[in-house]
Amino acid sequence: MSLLLRSLSLSIAFAAFANGAAVDFSHQIVPIIREHCAECHTGDKKKGGLSMNDRKSLLDGGEDGAVIVSGQSAKSSLIAAVLSSDPDEQMPPKGKRVPAGQVALLKQWIDEGVVWDEGFAFKKPAYEPPLKPRKPELPAAVDGRMHPIDRIIDTYLAQKKLTRPQPLEDAVFARRVHLDLVGLLPQPEVLDKFLADKSPEKRAKLIESLLANDIGYAEHWLTFWNDLLRNDYSGTGFITGGRKQISKWLYESLVVNKPFDQFTRELIAPPGPDSRGYIDGIKWRGDVSAGQTVEIQFAQSVSQSFLGINMKCASCHDSFVDRWKLDEAYGLAAIYSSRPLDIARCDKATGKQAVASWLFPEIGQVDAKAAQPERLKQLAALMTSPQNGRFSRTIVNRLWQRMMGRGIVHPVDAMQTEPWSADLLDHLATQLFESGHDLRKVLAHIATSQAYQSKAQVIDAGEDDHGYVFAGPRAKRMTAEQFVDAVWTLTDAAPKKMDAPVLRGKVDKEAGKSVTLAGQWIWGDSAKGPTAPPAGEMIQLRKVFKIEGAIENVIGVITCDNEYTLFVNNRLVAQDDDWTSLEALALNDSLREGQNSITIIAKNAGRGPNAAGLYFEARVKHADGKEETIATDESWQWTSTVPSVKEGRLGAAAKKEDWRPAFVITKPVGSWVTKIKTEAPALLARGSIAQQPMVRAALVKSDFLMRTLGRPNRDQIVSTRPNDLTTLEAIDLANGQTLADALAKGAKKISARNEIDAKALATQLYRHALSRDPSPNELATTQELLGPKPTEQGVQDLLWAICMMPEFLMIR
Repeated sequence: MSLLLRSLSLSIAFAAFANGAAVDFSHQIVPIIREHCAECHTGDKKKGGLSMNDRKSLLDGGEDGAVIVSGQSAKSSLIAAVLSSDPDEQMPPKGKRVPAGQVALLKQWIDEGVVWDEGFAFKKPAYEPPLKPRKPELPAAVDGRMHPIDRIIDTYLAQKKLTRPQPLEDAVFARRVHLDLVGLLPQPEVLDKFLADKSPEKRAKLIESLLANDIGYAEHWLTFWNDLLRNDYSGTGFITGGRKQISKWLYESLVVNKPFDQFTRELIAPPGPDSRGYIDGIKWRGDVSAGQTVEIQFAQSVSQSFLGINMKCASCHDSFVDRWKLDEAYGLAAIYSSRPLDIARCDKATGKQAVASWLFPEIGQVDAKAAQPERLKQLAALMTSPQNGRFSRTIVNRLWQRMMGRGIVHPVDAMQTEPWSADLLDHLATQLFESGHDLRKVLAHIATSQAYQSKAQVIDAGEDDHGYVFAGPRAKRMTAEQFVDAVWTLTDAAPKKMDAPVLRGKVDKEAGKSVTLAGQWIWGDSAKGPTAPPAGEMIQLRKVFKIEGAIENVIGVITCDNEYTLFVNNRLVAQDDDWTSLEALALNDSLREGQNSITIIAKNAGRGPNAAGLYFEARVKHADGKEETIATDESWQWTSTVPSVKEGRLGAAAKKEDWRPAFVITKPVGSWVTKIKTEAPALLARGSIAQQPMVRAALVKSDFLMRTLGRPNRDQIVSTRPNDLTTLEAIDLANGQTLADALAKGAKKISARNEIDAKALATQLYRHALSRDPSPNELATTQELLGPKPTEQGVQDLLWAICMMPEFLMIR
């Protein structure tokens, strides 16, 4: 029957053509396109950049330009391709050829102006999200559930004829909210106090206290932002000097809860070197594809991090999966570029140059003729504009996904996708804006809802997630860092030294009152007088010294009038040309037990002779609690010989006879003195805190265990990590040496306690690890495992058994 109908349709078509009638688009052209072209050129498919999904897309053409010249079939390359017998040119490339009668219809259709039924598309256009913000009207509350999130979700569930998820028990809630907000298991005494509290506000108070923990919050969410901004402490680019960390800036921003719009502006248009590593990307060694240049990396990073747009496809050619074009990707890249940027398609030059432009001109545009720093400022302003609702929707969707296990838009980097609740997404975006872009307040808003405080769904690996309907939070795997932190918490096996070059905690001026400064201002002989040091003078100063004993923590401060470059053990650590600033430095990873050297290349500026000076002071805290000071004084040396610097390392040192004692400036400039006295003590005090919190996994370099558990190397942006356990992960959890060593260390410490009781130990570990007491069966099993007098091996086996429980590995 289908063959008969097809033959009848073609007969009618030929008759119409023979009689000179106008081509019927719906009945004559659409079937031809469906039969011969749809597989590669309709819907989301755009082979060669050509979409025939709708009239505009067809007339726009593909990567090689227009394929149809309306009214002129003889000049239309589509007809030439259909008629060609060349395997490299013919269309369709495979299968049967287009019959002569159908070719004739296509020619007539083009000659008649490519008539197309209004609104027709082979596949209806993909959802196009709104750009500008929207404040949705909240539905009426049901059953006294007044929280805005619950009002929206209760209405959603009622429309879907679904019941609400069941509320979560207090102990399970406490474990979940601790892990979600600060990344740590609740301490047993904190859990006991929370469970004993009978006040109705106790959950809100717990959420408030967790988010007020600046260090806990910052060091947990550091993992999220390191992934999203591809920042790390080692690996590709960092070794060769091809990229720079933003660790110090990022940590400080999280600790002080920097507003997200300011946070974003400082990344896109850096006010100084500390946040610049994000936009500068990775300078790969050797030849790279056009899609890996730093300019294209900028376009990809900014669009993905802040707009939820995957621009990688459009960086090579017009995207096959969404609406973004090659010219748009290059326009964004050109905002960053400091040179004319040639557009390449699939690594082949197109002969066109990119014009700096922003993706959403309806809310404004950058000035393509402005200098690069100004273009970046304009882009930062457009990105964070109150009219750019996509910016706020993207980040609140990421936060919802982290808290609830699945985004309102899924995946989170596909913000072109329709949300399951536009009202909820827009409400959260409005909440962010009205809170002054306070991310902690958005997290609190989510955590205080009944929707968050509901029992979690457990989704089996490989379960089909198409047609998602919200039915409550999703159970989540611990991140690699959460798992390692949990193990370290249970075993007291955390390292004493961290790798992240950050100063932990906030500046405390009260703590600084107990710090006595030891440093002096120094320079070379030109500071002796009678005239001031000459403008442009560049000198090298150094201190060679020995550190006795293991190092736990090192914090230093440095400033120079006018600029400095600091090397520790010949490796570049910091540099700055702002003589008014006092820089704080974490030097844990730079100094070592034994022989060390600090070298500083200092430069004077100005137009004529003027005051010049350098101040440096560091406090080394040892594992045994002792502290020593390294500071600029008469023991330092200077030379006018300035070494070369290559890939962040000092060249050959000056000859021994070239070094002379540094000159101590006895009457330093008043503003220098004020700066040191008012700022340095509080900064140095941060390293002198007697009880530093446990070093977190987010602060150390990745190891085999963390990599196995999904911690990325951060060469690329990672917005979500896998939620399923792989075979490799299972093997490493079962047999890996890193985990075994941590558990053995914990077992040794626990076993060393006097009169250890098996029942009490099992109860303590269960409460700390799982926020509950062991069941009678579990208690009997653990007592059998431990025996009447627990051994070190028995304790280690119990620790391993608990850490392997799905209940431990998951956040439910």
